[in-house]
Amino acid sequence: MLTENREFNEIYEQYKNLILKAAYTYSGSYSVAEDITQDTFLKLYMGYDSMKKKNISSWLFTTAKNAALNYRKKHSREIFEIDENWDSEEDTEKYEAQVYSAEEQFLEDELQKQRLELHEKIFANLMEKNERWYNAIVLVYYMEMPQAKAAELMCIRLEVLHSLLHRAKKWIKKKYGTEYEEMNRED
Repeated sequence: MLTENREFNEIYEQYKNLILKAAYTYSGSYSVAEDITQDTFLKLYMGYDSMKKKNISSWLFTTAKNAALNYRKKHSREIFEIDENWDSEEDTEKYEAQVYSAEEQFLEDELQKQRLELHEKIFANLMEKNERWYNAIVLVYYMEMPQAKAAELMCIRLEVLHSLLHRAKKWIKKKYGTEYEEMNRED
């Protein structure tokens, strides 16, 4: 997305991969993440002249994250069709050879569901407790962004980011450590 605006082009080159990764992290779909990234930069381009230049990185991240979360919410109840090319007997045997027994699969699905619910609960409560902790954790641990880049995006010093991460992890461990350990304990 190169334009006549050199300053915009530099911002695009600097943040395009970060925004794509954020959109993918929150949407779970690479093709959707590409569309969200394109839409995000289009919105930036259209409103570029009226934006505060120091907040652009935060605006890009927030816009992409919100678009991805909206996509995920909208498509969470999507119904998939049965593959009509399924060669019933041969494909069924291959499938059954690869799948756990029904009970094992059910238990694994339930454990995965409980983990997901716990992670969502942790993040919802973390967001309520301290939005800066939440943003630091998401950028560094979920988006795997280098800490220096995350600090720059959050407009804080690297030392402050370290402090935010330390405090957030300490709070999570104190509040949810026992629950997490029990869920992942081997019986």
